[in-house]
Amino acid sequence: MHKATCFILAALILIPLTAMPVAADPLSLPSIKIGVEEADGPGDVAVVLQIVALLTILSLAPAILILTTSFTRIVVVFHFLRQAMGTQQAPPNQVVIGLALFMTFFVMTPVWQDVYTKALRPYLDEQMTYQQAFENAKTPMRAFMLSNTREKDIALFVKASQAERPQNKDDLSMLVLIPAFVLSELKTAFIIGFVLYIPFLVIDMVVASVLLSMGMMMLPPIMISLPFKLMLFVLVDGWGLVVGSIIKSFGVY
Repeated sequence: MHKATCFILAALILIPLTAMPVAADPLSLPSIKIGVEEADGPGDVAVVLQIVALLTILSLAPAILILTTSFTRIVVVFHFLRQAMGTQQAPPNQVVIGLALFMTFFVMTPVWQDVYTKALRPYLDEQMTYQQAFENAKTPMRAFMLSNTREKDIALFVKASQAERPQNKDDLSMLVLIPAFVLSELKTAFIIGFVLYIPFLVIDMVVASVLLSMGMMMLPPIMISLPFKLMLFVLVDGWGLVVGSIIKSFGVY
């Protein structure tokens, strides 16, 4: 009985479909062709190389954002702050990285405005070639990195590259300036992290001494010190002090 019912339903569905008129022209599907053809001239090769260079830059965009901006210092300081307070995963990594990213946009806005005014906008208006735009875009970025890079770190990479000693800062290669800038950022971030550790370390030592004097050696000191560290951090407006100090450390504002 069940099979007969299914057969009747299938017939009721298929009969109207078979009664429909067949379209005069069958549905055509588009064809896609991918191949490599011989270039007609040097211009075709140049366009291909430009496309490859653009794709390479886009794939390296995260590394460029991290290594040539203020992101490295900010995110490392936030990591040390979280470790010093002993909150483990609070705030979570997404919040820390997101805050560091938006702070990077805030700090780098004056630099990127100069890049847009002197390089990107004239290039979009077809007032200069992309080579000239690239050279003009490097000037504000170089100025920012040089203002936050120690001469000792620059000298280290100049000596390691075994290149001719530059006469002035304008002669520095980006291959030397970028790693020197990253090294200086890491050193500055570690110094700030050490300063952040001091008040929290004092609280841990005081709590541990009190528990030891009371004979409560089995109680982990971090369970008692964590609320005091959070209370101290909130009372002194710790986030405002840390964020404000980081921004002022770049000397942009």
